[in-house]
Amino acid sequence: AAFAIRQDFGNAPYWWPTSLPIWMQILMTGAIMDFGLYVMHRASHLNGFLWRLHALHHSPERLYWLNGGRRHPLSAIVLAGPGMLTLLILGATPIAVGAWLSFMSIHLAFQHANLNYSLGPLRGWFGVAEMHRWHHKREFEDAQVNFGEVFLIWDGFFGTLHDAKKSPRAGEVGLINETMPKDYLRQLAWPFSKARNPTN
Repeated sequence: AAFAIRQDFGNAPYWWPTSLPIWMQILMTGAIMDFGLYVMHRASHLNGFLWRLHALHHSPERLYWLNGGRRHPLSAIVLAGPGMLTLLILGATPIAVGAWLSFMSIHLAFQHANLNYSLGPLRGWFGVAEMHRWHHKREFEDAQVNFGEVFLIWDGFFGTLHDAKKSPRAGEVGLINETMPKDYLRQLAWPFSKARNPTN
């Protein structure tokens, strides 16, 4: 059976469907990982301390392809942790996880790229640049949309999907009333320097 339990690593049970085609395993990995990212991404906008960690990612006033990797390391752990832990418990295969993470690194570059491209009628399904820019609006209250990393189906289901004809441009993204240090070590220390209200 596709979902037969297998025993590995000291007789610990694993429920990953290894008999399914690898492309299906990769999509399953992506769905689990992406849902975990959506949940923790929203939490990072609701919780004051998690927001301070996450704010580094929102600080650039002009999006470009390297913004996808501009994160506080603790924020990266918070965001990816639940999904990765779930995959570990299920016993997901390294090739499925590795393939999805490789795809994600490329996707994040395009998601934050300063490129004028469109998916047309599919734009509401995937978190590409034209949709993700709304999430980086300078006005914090306007940026509580389009949390999905790859898929926007979670946003559609939970009511956080936003679309409009024109995406925000340079100068319309970033943080209001906050200046992020230029030095990397100071950026790491910034979330702990003082209490910050995400509505600022």
